[in-house]
Amino acid sequence: MSLPLSGLRVIELGQLIAGPFASKILAEFGADVIKIEPPKTGDPLRTWRLLHEGTSVWWAAHARNKRSVTLDLRQPEGQEVIRKLAADADILIENFRPGAMEKWGLGFKDLHAINPKLIMLRVSGYGQSGPYRDRPGFGVIGEAMGGLRYLSGEPGRPPVRVGVSIGDTLSGLHGVIGVMMALRHREQQGGVGQEVDVALYESVFNMMESLLPEYSKFGVIRQPSGASMPGIVPTNAYLCKDGRYALIAGNGDSIYKRLMEAIGRTDLASDPNLANNVGRAANAEMIDAAISAYTEQHSLDDVLEKMNQAGVPAGKSYDAADIAHDPHYQARDMILDATLPDGSTVQVPGIVPKLSQTPGQITRPAPELGQHTAEVLTGLGIDAAQQAQWKERGII
Repeated sequence: MSLPLSGLRVIELGQLIAGPFASKILAEFGADVIKIEPPKTGDPLRTWRLLHEGTSVWWAAHARNKRSVTLDLRQPEGQEVIRKLAADADILIENFRPGAMEKWGLGFKDLHAINPKLIMLRVSGYGQSGPYRDRPGFGVIGEAMGGLRYLSGEPGRPPVRVGVSIGDTLSGLHGVIGVMMALRHREQQGGVGQEVDVALYESVFNMMESLLPEYSKFGVIRQPSGASMPGIVPTNAYLCKDGRYALIAGNGDSIYKRLMEAIGRTDLASDPNLANNVGRAANAEMIDAAISAYTEQHSLDDVLEKMNQAGVPAGKSYDAADIAHDPHYQARDMILDATLPDGSTVQVPGIVPKLSQTPGQITRPAPELGQHTAEVLTGLGIDAAQQAQWKERGII
């Protein structure tokens, strides 16, 4: 089966999360991704968090379907290899600090002169322009500048992180969107590529919903609110009898009515003052108290069953064990086995989104460092003797 991105070649110069997350998605749908890594050390993510046989188990998900080539981009020979690869590539992804690629003679203008069809995805903390352009930026800083960190956590307490590198992955997703639009433009405009400029903070800011409009119109600075969503009622985490929390979202008008009837509060269900969200938002504490009074008398499982019967969106807060053993995850192929270099397996997330005719695939496991260096360089006409010399000099 031909995948939707089959035939596209992607050169990945990024490290860690944002750029490589974008290329992971492209690879899952058929793109040939050549990942360039520093000799000896490789992508730092290879040694992040829990390791198996010296390599992060995260790597099995993050680098699947890619080919690994070791190359020192600081060396003229390494830069020349990138030019050779770019001459026949469709997409190049990089997430260095702005100016680094230009310093190496690998900026968009340089590579576009070699290959006018090339699309260059550039992911950075603050973008390729603006007064903050040259500042170093990681996802955590993008989350802070984008407004997410300020809203995360409990009122009056320090801001907390989401728990994953959400700023990086949001940037990777925006990068994929930009690349797909650039491919469409290239198709329509005679094969001309372009730059896709993705900033970490902008990717986060793009998800911040009413934050700016409310400040602009009313001078309101939205504040952290813990598990609730101020102005959208009811939606919260409610303590149950067994000490666990039920997440209940009854904020649609008809859903709210069904929720109140399910917990035996027909008085609140029929109250005309609570028939729409404006009225409910003005009485949020009373409504939350009524729901809590019910959940505190029942187990989490019983509460969720009651909500499901009533057609009210509800769920529990899943941990890793919940996810690994959930039948819906399994039925949707969202839990897959990946093979590690020693032959053992590890569970990794499945592929998103689901396409009905050309679903994404895992065609090769995450590569060992430099596993495909000889294969790729030979394809560029660089013979074994030259490769041996470069290896001795630390270029590959």
